[in-house]
Amino acid sequence: MGFAATDHTFAVCAYKESPYLRECVLSLLAQTVSTNILIATSTPTDATRAIADEFGIPLFIRDGEPGICDDWNFAVSYASTPLVTIAHQDDTYKPEYAERMLAGVNSCKRPLLYFTNYAELRDGSEVSKNRLLAIKRMLLAPLKDGRFSSSIFVRRRALSIGSSICCPSVTMVLPNVGVPVFVSSFKSNLDWDTWDRLSRLNGDYYYDSKILMCHRVHDGSETSRLIKNDVRTLEDVEMLEHFWPKPLARLINHFYAAGQASNAS
Repeated sequence: MGFAATDHTFAVCAYKESPYLRECVLSLLAQTVSTNILIATSTPTDATRAIADEFGIPLFIRDGEPGICDDWNFAVSYASTPLVTIAHQDDTYKPEYAERMLAGVNSCKRPLLYFTNYAELRDGSEVSKNRLLAIKRMLLAPLKDGRFSSSIFVRRRALSIGSSICCPSVTMVLPNVGVPVFVSSFKSNLDWDTWDRLSRLNGDYYYDSKILMCHRVHDGSETSRLIKNDVRTLEDVEMLEHFWPKPLARLINHFYAAGQASNAS
């Protein structure tokens, strides 16, 4: 028996006041297969409340200091479904994301993660080709469209040179990955660390090679801020040391950092 549309939730994580939240929500409402949507935030604003009210979307507010790990786990905790996609407020999804996700997950014996190819949004334009995207697609090629999805070796190799999986493209299968999903102390590489940990489990990582979402790159994003503060560089080295001896990890990071710099340009 496979998963149905009622088994999935887009958990939108909102932070302060984003000018792009409405566009994100509209892309979720435009899915060819309608699933559940919720909004979670630890920094509520009138604008976020207004969007939730306008579209009749449940809004959950977390008390306490904002933090990516706690905020993401909070969002997941309010999804009453086994499949959850953490949608970032600045990003958008192609109409067929949910439909293809269900097909991909249901094609696996024991699905852990479903994730997709993606494009970038820069200054309102969709960018589907650049050096960073090309490298990530190359790293994920062995997992393309279900190939070697159950191989722990192949999954770890795909993660060993950089954070190749686009976090907002990921749907997690909670019964198979466990909750809380995020237990990492990282700020920038919370997702990379988590996908590495989960890659060691028995099950499937299904990579859909079709571009099914757009990740917005702009100066106000958390990723861009962490890159400017050098948090990303320190955490990248630590993550690469999960896979390689320290001298080799630092050498790899020299080239990886050049690609990441494009995120802030």
